[in-house]
Amino acid sequence: MEKFLIKSMGCKSNQFEGAIIEEKLINAGYKKVSEVSDADIYILNSCSVTHKSDDEALYLLRHAKHENKNVKTLITGCVAQIEREKLLENEFIDYVLGNDDKLNIVEFLQNNITCEVADIMNLSDFHEAVLIDTTKTRASLKIQDGCDNRCAYCIIPFARGKSRSANKNFIIDQIKSFEAHEFKEVIFTGIHIGQWGKEWDETLLDLLVDIEANTNIRYRLGSLYPNEITDELLEFLAKSNQFCPHFHLSLQSACNRTLERMNRHYKVEDYLVQIDKINKMFDLPFIGSDVIAGFVDETEEDFETTLENLKKSGLTAIHTFPYSIRKGTQAEKMEGHLPDKVKEERANAIKAISRQKTAEFLQKNIGTTHSCIIEKRPDKKTGMLKAMSENYITVYLNADDKKLINTLQNVKITDIKDGKAYGEIVTA
Repeated sequence: MEKFLIKSMGCKSNQFEGAIIEEKLINAGYKKVSEVSDADIYILNSCSVTHKSDDEALYLLRHAKHENKNVKTLITGCVAQIEREKLLENEFIDYVLGNDDKLNIVEFLQNNITCEVADIMNLSDFHEAVLIDTTKTRASLKIQDGCDNRCAYCIIPFARGKSRSANKNFIIDQIKSFEAHEFKEVIFTGIHIGQWGKEWDETLLDLLVDIEANTNIRYRLGSLYPNEITDELLEFLAKSNQFCPHFHLSLQSACNRTLERMNRHYKVEDYLVQIDKINKMFDLPFIGSDVIAGFVDETEEDFETTLENLKKSGLTAIHTFPYSIRKGTQAEKMEGHLPDKVKEERANAIKAISRQKTAEFLQKNIGTTHSCIIEKRPDKKTGMLKAMSENYITVYLNADDKKLINTLQNVKITDIKDGKAYGEIVTA
């Protein structure tokens, strides 16, 4: 029996696919281990969203070989898709498997193929994959893959291909299966879920209407572009009994000049109004976002504009990272690349705003009651039960009744200490 260790980097879609790879290997007779020293094969499901991600992927593979000179190393995911056979020039890499082929990993290994990377830009079909991981509290369902946008900084369309949507009936059937396995919540993931259904002239709203007509499970949405969140979509979600008021907006900048250079097709003033609408239409919604710091030719004035707009926005949290040059993108050829130190300093300034906004959001929630799922895994340090609120707050409970696990409970947030929320179950 061959033993394997797998690590998945990056986005929720990659995590989802990594879990499926793991499940397929176990079902095929492979044994999962937790240490490289015990593994016959080390699998890295890589991410290529930044240059730093690429470097980390190569470091992890090199380190695995150093830890266990006999281990076979396999790289799949976005780095594998983009770099292909070139990766085999590294003596610490034995196998390369592309993004579209990763779910066929068992056959790939059994046939001892060294490299298999299809031309992902020619793909038009969505690979339907199901993961029923009952060790997790919330189910994940990938409903879309790929992206048709061409943002100046982004390599992901070339790693994931064109936008491809899961069939609506497949999605609803899988949600029903999750319900049968007693999941209380599902997270819809994808590379660009706002493009779901464009092949059939349908929209994400069309999908959600049918989901709510046929299932009862509560759900969260992955990252959305601000110009995809229409008033019609917001009105539907605001009336929903199943949607968790947790938004994540792919903003990338809060300066119009920078957005235009990024090839993002919306303006700051429009999404600031949209954020205000969300805050008015929902009760204490969590509104996260992505922002790139130090994009090419971002002037000091551009950055100050971003800071001021982020400060006055109704965001809850801002995930930020310094701009990273990606070979083959439009931005690579632009003039005005900034020093790493400047990019890091700007990212840190945005992180400070995010910390303040998150702290303010948590304070607003003191004394409020939320519908929460009690997590299957208690906190490792304290042993306290953890609950996830519908508006994306992890609440620590002074309770140890295992019968509460994987149930929906009304939880009142009573205190915030060191950035953590504490609460108590409210009984009728």
